[in-house]
Amino acid sequence: MRRALLLAVLALGLMSAPLHAVQPDEVLPDAAQEARARELSRELRCMVCQNQSIDDSDAPLAKDLRILVRERIKAGDSDRQVLDFLVARYGEFVLMRPTVHGANLLLWLAPFAVLLVGGAGIFVAYRRRRTLPAPTVPLSAEEEDRLAHVLAGGDAEAARDLTKL
Repeated sequence: MRRALLLAVLALGLMSAPLHAVQPDEVLPDAAQEARARELSRELRCMVCQNQSIDDSDAPLAKDLRILVRERIKAGDSDRQVLDFLVARYGEFVLMRPTVHGANLLLWLAPFAVLLVGGAGIFVAYRRRRTLPAPTVPLSAEEEDRLAHVLAGGDAEAARDLTKL
């Protein structure tokens, strides 16, 4: 019983481990180049899956991109040159973390601007609410006389009339 439980926990642990879609025929013989290729593959988005890196995706396009990355590394390109080549070919959407410039700047700054504007709006509304006096309407001469009469020990009917005001 204990052994079966241990095997089940081990199997679940192995199933939760991250899987990589890199096929054995894609792996570079040089370990340093393969490490660079894996690192670059984690930074590139699968154009089919969109929320997976090409390192994790089984899509045929992701495999083609992994092979292309490895070919560029074997040709002697630096990491920046490989990324620039892929961005020129597929656009900046291929990057898992887009750069902060140009039109992307709006996307990077928009959440902070919304928070800033919302916070300023709440602050202004709070300040106005605290500084505005409560609206008061002065009593008419007749109401003042009735109030004075009730406070002086007048009749209960006049007191009920005042509660209706």
